[in-house]
Amino acid sequence: MQELPEFKAADLTRHTSDLFDAAIRSPIAITKHRKPKFVLMSMHQYQQLARGATQQAYMIDEMPEDLKALMIEGLERDLTKADD
Repeated sequence: MQELPEFKAADLTRHTSDLFDAAIRSPIAITKHRKPKFVLMSMHQYQQLARGATQQAYMIDEMPEDLKALMIEGLERDLTKADD
């Protein structure tokens, strides 16, 4: 099984946007007392998991609009951070 990025439960209130940003890219583990207790993931990832899908690949011109918007948002955010 794949190692998940981990965040402390306290980060849910202190660094909410960072957790959401990370969870858009891949599921993340929320730890309590240094042990993974919960998983946070995007709705799209959850729906794929619930349907039994493991991965999907798209050509950019065939990508669903919601995923394309998330991808562009993430790229813009990463480029903005790189400029800082």
